[in-house]
Order: sequence, then structure tokens, then C-alpha cells
Amino acid sequence: MRTEYTDLDQVRAADDLRHAVLVGLDLSDVDLRVPMDGALFLGCTLSPLAHRRAAAAGALVFPAIPDLPYDVYRSRLYAPAELFAGFDPDDPLTYADTPDALIYQHSRAQGHNPDPLHALAERLHDHAITEALADVLPERPVAVMGGHALGRDTDGYRRAVGLGAALGEAGFTVLTGGGPGVMEAVPLGVRIGVDEPTLKDLAKAPKFGGDAESIGRWIAACPTDLPTTDRPRTIGIPTWFYGHEPPNPACELHAKYFANSVREEGLLTVATGGIIYTPGSAGTVQEVFQDYCQNHYGSVGPAAPMVFLGRAFWLDEVPAAPLVQRLARGRDAERWILVTDDADEAVAFLRGYAG
Repeated sequence: MRTEYTDLDQVRAADDLRHAVLVGLDLSDVDLRVPMDGALFLGCTLSPLAHRRAAAAGALVFPAIPDLPYDVYRSRLYAPAELFAGFDPDDPLTYADTPDALIYQHSRAQGHNPDPLHALAERLHDHAITEALADVLPERPVAVMGGHALGRDTDGYRRAVGLGAALGEAGFTVLTGGGPGVMEAVPLGVRIGVDEPTLKDLAKAPKFGGDAESIGRWIAACPTDLPTTDRPRTIGIPTWFYGHEPPNPACELHAKYFANSVREEGLLTVATGGIIYTPGSAGTVQEVFQDYCQNHYGSVGPAAPMVFLGRAFWLDEVPAAPLVQRLARGRDAERWILVTDDADEAVAFLRGYAG
């Protein structure tokens, strides 16, 4: 197991850096006379002498990649304040100049088949995000999936806020896809419950369009003083692949990826406490069967709960639940499938699994 260093004082105090990983550090003034066999330097600045010593010790030095609007070797998740840095709520157009928007535009410019340099940079970034996510996740977090198109002024949005409030009261850390609709409503409920004044303000900007100004108005409607705790209880896992949808401001942290396939699989894999499926479209249905495939084969651990919230939708309108139940017959996954209209029953089901 490699030891990771992201702090200069840690490096100065170390007497052995063999097989260590050093990330994003300016080491030009650090006298690296300790063993460095097999060390990995990611985006660090080294003096010429230190660089020669590292090479002689068989260490690998990955340089910083210039002219990128993101940190390839970052060691932490994104906070909304970082993604929206420079945004002025009084001037919604300023969203276009935020890191979130600039990274999306940069990614779009590379196309679906970026050149090797940018492909490598994006994959290194996504690996770093996965590592950072693992550092903050508690045991058995739960996830909620559902429609991104749900407006803030709808009854469905209010119900999703109520679901988040119930999950928060139960003490769960809650993961969502990090975008709009259900993905925003649930973490909002986790953090502040069903707060009528906040819901009224949010309803003034129920959705956003395809331009920076409407996205800016959507972001500005969400309060910036949401309560936080010592450990994050709401984490979004969005992607710049769908960068036309901004990450929501309600999540405390975002594990934002370039590769949507890595993001999708990762979100389902880390939700070891179970997943609640609220009504959604093709993306939510895809997640249902991708999740069940993991449970069916036990490819990432024991079968975890799959809760279909909305009987009419999941049994009749989009009858995914009966197919999952049929596939699960006689397997461990069978007992951890629930179809219900009751959010409290859904939360109690997850608590039973956690216990």
C-alpha cells in the first residue's frame, strides 16, 4: 500500500519515501536525500538535483500538464464554491467564466476522441477523483436515482426533498448523480429538511435552459449558507460528459468525472448501503439494470437493497421492478428488493439492511 503525501511538512518529516506517492507539491527547496525507490511524483516541482536523484532511485516523475483548466492530479473532491468560483449571483452570465463552465467547454473542444495528451489527462484526473471519493465515503452510503428534468416547482421535487429529509434524519450519507431534479432535491432535504421559504425561492428558477444566463439564475436561487457537518452527508457524482447540466449547489461535495461510464459504474458500486429509484427516464432505467447486474453476480460484494419508490411507475408505466424481481428469484438479492409508495418504509428498509 502506497503512502500518499499532499503536504510539504509531511515530506520534510519523512525519512523514507520508498513507493510513496507525492501529489502536486513544490519540492524545489526540499532536500530529498531519503530513499525514494519506486516513488511516484505526480505534478510535483523538483530541483534538477532532486530530479536526478529520483531518476537514479527508479522513481517515476509525471510532470504537470500545461494549459489545462483543471488539476490533473487533484487529491480532493470539488466543493460547489470551487466549481462556481467567480460566479456573481447578481450577474447570472458570470457562470460562463466559472471553472465548471470552462472545464466543460475545454472538454467539448477535445471531442469524443481526444488526442493522447488530453485523453491521458482526463483519465488521470478521473482516477484521482475516485481516490478522493474513497477517502471521504463512510461505510454503506446510500444513493437516490431519479429524473433530472424534475422542476423545482413540482410536487415531485417536494416529495424528493421529503425523502432526503427522512434519509438525513436516519443518519445516512446520501449520494446522487449531482445534477438537477431529484439529484438536487434529495441532498437539499438531507441538509435542511422541508424548508418552505427555501422551496419558494427555488421555485422562482424552476429549470434552466441551454445558456449561461439561465444556468446562472438557477444556481443563484439556491442558498449558499446550507449547514455542513464534520463529515459530508451529501455527495454528488456528476460528469462533464453531461456538462450542459451544471452540478447542483445542494451537495456538499462533488466527485465530478470526465468519463460518464466511469462515473455511472462508480456511483452504483460505492452505494453499498442500497439505492432508491424514483421515477426517471432512460438513464434511471439503465442504472436499475446495471445495479441489478452487480447484485445478481455479486461482482462488487453482497447484494444491496434496490428500492423502487413509486409503485404505479415501476410496476405499470415503466415495469422494470417485476423484471428485476423475476431475475432475483432464489438469489440473495431477492430479499433486498422493495416496491413501495412510502418514503418512510423505504428508509426503514435501508436501515434494516444497515443494521
